[in-house]
Amino acid sequence: MKDSSPTGHANRYRIVVDTCADLTPQIAATLDVDILGFPYIVDGVEKTDDIWTSISPKEFYDEIRSGVKMSTSAISLGRYLEFFTECAKEGTPTVYLCFTSALSGSYDFACRAAEQVRAEYPDFELYIVDNCLPCACGELLALEAVRQRSAGLSASELVEWANEAKHYVHGYFTLDSLDSLAAGGRIPPAAAQLSSKLDVKASLSFDLAGSLSLTGVSRGRKRALKGLIKSFQENYVLDSALPLTIVTADAEKDGDWVEAAVRKEPGCADLTIIRGSVGPTIGAHVGPGMVALIFWGKNRAEKVSLSDRIARKVRS
Repeated sequence: MKDSSPTGHANRYRIVVDTCADLTPQIAATLDVDILGFPYIVDGVEKTDDIWTSISPKEFYDEIRSGVKMSTSAISLGRYLEFFTECAKEGTPTVYLCFTSALSGSYDFACRAAEQVRAEYPDFELYIVDNCLPCACGELLALEAVRQRSAGLSASELVEWANEAKHYVHGYFTLDSLDSLAAGGRIPPAAAQLSSKLDVKASLSFDLAGSLSLTGVSRGRKRALKGLIKSFQENYVLDSALPLTIVTADAEKDGDWVEAAVRKEPGCADLTIIRGSVGPTIGAHVGPGMVALIFWGKNRAEKVSLSDRIARKVRS
């Protein structure tokens, strides 16, 4: 790996994400970020999510449209042990920004593997961060983490930064259909059927733990897309140095509409907007037609309910 830190090897450490962050291999290689691939299953055959290296988004989502059964599983304990051991032997401190534990068992496996590797290599710096972020929200966190590494944050300091910074990442999603969520057991099939019959589009976001939450429903696609812009208006904090992301599940025209609407907002005409496609791991659950608008904004921790604040105080 290339050394991307301004202070040379003394501040060199690995930043690791997984494919749920939807960071492309090309960008990851440029920024010196490692990617761990989630497994997904197509009609009983296990494959590794490689962020559209071996299959195109259209091919993948056309398979779902044709009725091919898709599912996912966590990154295995063995895979984590293999990778972390490789890092330990190299001796480079490692920070893994892991997909939210609220939606996958991977974080637990990563922590268990880390404990074993630390026991064998007690001087090795290895940090596992629950990013509490679904989808390409993890991409925004990783991109800024790279910048903070280049600015001089140590590995341990980056962990503290990430655990605070993740509260400022917002993501709002709309689904064209609830069929994939129903197929994966996330919602009752009857709910998906009723939604389709009434042309109801679900709008989703996520809580501080990274669990998905329903923010509203709309009659028709256009109203659902306008809902994304409304959420953006209510929560965005203008900072031209920070990019935002629009990702779709084979719905580029709708992504174009959202981008054009964002650029009409005050101060947003020249913002850096990263466009991408939701990878197979997330795509297997949301299905074709999902559109997500992801950005840095207000501190979400300040918006929690009184009850949740009490619970957080108890846990701390």
